[in-house]
Amino acid sequence: MQLIEQVNTAINNFVWGLPMLILLVGTGILMTVLTRFFQVSHIRHWFGETLGGIFKNKHITAHTPGHDKQISQFQSLCTALAATIGTGNIAGVAAALATGGPGAIFWMWIVAFFGMMTNYSENVLGIYYRRKNSEGEWCGGAMYYLKDGLGSKKGCRQIGACLAVLFSIFCVLASFGIGNMSQINSIAVNLDSVFHIPSFVTGIALMIVAALVIVGGLKRIASVTEKLVPFMAVLYVIGCFIIVFSHAGMIGAAFSAIFKGAFAMKSVGGGIVGFGVKSAVTWGMKRGVFSNEAGLGSSVMVHSTSNVKEPVKQGMWGIFEVFADTIVVCTLTALAVLTSGVMDLETGHMISTNEKTALVAEAFEGTLGVAGGWFIAIAITLFAFSTVLGWSVYGSKAFEYLFGTKAMIIYKVIFVAFIVIGATMDLSLAWDLSDTFNGLMAMPNLIGVIVLSGTVMKITKNYVDRILKGKDEKPLYSAIPEIQAEQEARTDDAR
Repeated sequence: MQLIEQVNTAINNFVWGLPMLILLVGTGILMTVLTRFFQVSHIRHWFGETLGGIFKNKHITAHTPGHDKQISQFQSLCTALAATIGTGNIAGVAAALATGGPGAIFWMWIVAFFGMMTNYSENVLGIYYRRKNSEGEWCGGAMYYLKDGLGSKKGCRQIGACLAVLFSIFCVLASFGIGNMSQINSIAVNLDSVFHIPSFVTGIALMIVAALVIVGGLKRIASVTEKLVPFMAVLYVIGCFIIVFSHAGMIGAAFSAIFKGAFAMKSVGGGIVGFGVKSAVTWGMKRGVFSNEAGLGSSVMVHSTSNVKEPVKQGMWGIFEVFADTIVVCTLTALAVLTSGVMDLETGHMISTNEKTALVAEAFEGTLGVAGGWFIAIAITLFAFSTVLGWSVYGSKAFEYLFGTKAMIIYKVIFVAFIVIGATMDLSLAWDLSDTFNGLMAMPNLIGVIVLSGTVMKITKNYVDRILKGKDEKPLYSAIPEIQAEQEARTDDAR
């Protein structure tokens, strides 16, 4: 066991070192420049097509018929957010503040800004290279654009196929750790400490509930997440607003501390760590997936199952996903902590001796009393369980790529069984191994995005010319001729 830990530590240090950080942030900067700062230059459009579109375009939320395996754009977003909005929105932000001070939050915003276009690019490629399985369900993700996109480049056929398999293997392995046992363990520990519910009872209860949802397939998961995610996000946002506005006089000081401390070296390092650690319970970039999973290549697997035709439209949902997760939820967590008095805003030093979720719980308890601790315990339960549902989709899609559609039920049964294990065991090694596999997932995915950056740029320009400038050009829906023709026919029928 000690040898395994030593080997894993060495791999972790390599995977999550400075080169990986440069690769992740650099990819976001590259895609921002190539798309001409799409997240800013077309902010009104993408915001109107995502959050605004929910209220004015019924097609975005419309459910497909029972026999149709596609899910709506809104369902795909909620399923992706189910995995990205997790315990790290609480623990990851606390880690950023503890390690980097208030200025760390500024760097969370900066890295999130560029991460928007990494996530956008993944989703554009996911839709463009997706295909349907034997059951008529869309299948997309990094493994498909690695195999069919990167693999189509001269001399890269075998490299693309190999990277696609490696990505899928790492994804399946990570799903059992960061996407299952670690999340369930967080729930069990918190419910035991706050409500004194035995861990094995929590594990059995969650296993039963998860089985009813996960084994039912993607459409059942999507139907649950489209209700759970908005509820838990709105509930948590309201809770944060209550804390922040209860200390309204400290809001100005909190923002001042963020900007004043932004360029201290400690804050720069801490901020990038805090952004990177979204699902973590301790500080450190290796301690989980990036806050919005931009660059990991995970959420694209569920975005690709959407009933959307235009790759850019799903790409815009990727931008909104990063915005909602980091700019909104993580920022509100930070403000709740900074305005509550658990940190000296002048020096950036912690007054509280708590850390991770306990630090945020203290901020809530200072305003709401015992109810504040209950609130955080419930929030962690909802956040973590939604992450389990989201990652069950990622793992099953990767498993399907490796072993075929019919084998997915095997994965789902094993995944559900591991929930009880996660609730009742010490998972320190599981966390570390999961971090390693997450980093290993990101590597082939980012290689694919960079190599196919020209394709993303071409698809984006085509969309802007047709939709925003009114030019008469042939749409780019798919790299697969049969699907391109099918989507064109759908467009003609709609006219």
